[in-house]
Amino acid sequence: MASSIFESCWKYLITNFSDFQLACLGSFFLHESVFFLSGLPFVWIERAGWLSKYKIQAKNNTPAAQDKCIVRLLIYHFGVNLPVMIFSYPVFKYMGMRSSLPLPSWNVILTQIIFYFILEDFIFYWGHRILHTKWLYKHVHSVHHEYATPFGLTSEYAHPAEILFLGFATIVGPAITGPHLITLWLWMVLRVLETVEAHCGYHFPWSLSNFIPLYGGADFHDYHHRLLYTKSGNYSSTFTYMDRIFGSDVGYRKLKALKNSGFEDSYEQKQH
Repeated sequence: MASSIFESCWKYLITNFSDFQLACLGSFFLHESVFFLSGLPFVWIERAGWLSKYKIQAKNNTPAAQDKCIVRLLIYHFGVNLPVMIFSYPVFKYMGMRSSLPLPSWNVILTQIIFYFILEDFIFYWGHRILHTKWLYKHVHSVHHEYATPFGLTSEYAHPAEILFLGFATIVGPAITGPHLITLWLWMVLRVLETVEAHCGYHFPWSLSNFIPLYGGADFHDYHHRLLYTKSGNYSSTFTYMDRIFGSDVGYRKLKALKNSGFEDSYEQKQH
């Protein structure tokens, strides 16, 4: 029953909108909706001082800093993200992306999305480490690190060059497999929700990192933001295994080991 209703809704979309409209404008609208609806609540929570016992850092961002982030994001999204979606459309069509019925099975969708997460994490890790070299950090990646105390929306606050550079990690999987548009949309939604959560600045009892092994989450990524770029580590996007394999999470693991021994603050001060 649910499947037939879903297919009817999808039939309505492909009947009333072209492939180009759905893949470009539809994807952009979906991205903006999910990103701001999931990210804006953390702005309000921080301003109101709610749930402060779950906040990772005691420091808060000023309303002016938050507003600056939102304005810049809108400029970047319309000036960079939307054009990229439009110009990449022929590539995705060439690689086999389709929007027609029948919809792919859940086995196909889940297999492809798992592959995207694994591939994205590998590419993002090395791209992120490269951005932490001296010249690239100073001229490109430092924009993202303007917010040492991140909140959800800062996840996509970055230099346009970084948006293009690290954005490659997100789109290379779908470009290779040529998925159905519904798979691409679901991947985009999950990736946006993951990166917003990783930058939210709060570690809740219900945070996914408490339940999913090797999942980074906010606690893992917040450490990356609050230390000097040469000592931060924790370069992965979603999972933690790349940092563990290549030893770039040593500082974070030491801090976790000291967390209950009363030496956490002094250890972090030495890292700055």
